[in-house]
Amino acid sequence: MATTGEPRPARRSSGRPPQLSRDDIVSAALAVIDADGLEALTMRRLGAELGVAAMSLYRHLPNREAVLAAVVNHLATEAITDLDPGRSWAESLTAFATAYRQMLLNHPRAVPLLATHPMDVHTGLALIQVVLDRADTEGVPRPHALTAVQSVAVFVLGHALAQVGTPPGTSATAVDTPEATEYYDRWFAEGLAAMVTGFVRPAA
Repeated sequence: MATTGEPRPARRSSGRPPQLSRDDIVSAALAVIDADGLEALTMRRLGAELGVAAMSLYRHLPNREAVLAAVVNHLATEAITDLDPGRSWAESLTAFATAYRQMLLNHPRAVPLLATHPMDVHTGLALIQVVLDRADTEGVPRPHALTAVQSVAVFVLGHALAQVGTPPGTSATAVDTPEATEYYDRWFAEGLAAMVTGFVRPAA
């Protein structure tokens, strides 16, 4: 994949044109975002990365917004994790938050995308279903469990945005040091523990 902001010319082939799939397009789009950020992703750039004319992409995804939505859903599936069925619902909620954060930190340039483009309902439910199942097992009312999971998810996303964001006038390396990482890890662990404790503790 190209790692600069300049689109490269589409590769020409003397045979059949490349056979594209939706997954190919989404994977290429995520690679562009990971390398150069959201602003670098255009349909022209995406076509160049895949070696096709940009018009070929529209058969699978109608526009850039649709590509971004597909990337969001793809990233959500990366965060879905199998949890030990023996875990309590509090442990499952913590494990979900940890896995979600790890996915975000694996794709720091995509974090703003997830903060501004909600995933579709079915993908979102798949992401949190294992936690809801554990809550059901322990007799936690579904509305309370949903509020807890959604609140924790917003905390994780906001925390990741604070960690990977680069304030104006600073360099990315200024927030990417061992000291900064340790600080954010500690902040995340303490904040998450407080939230989980608050939601799991029975109401007085």
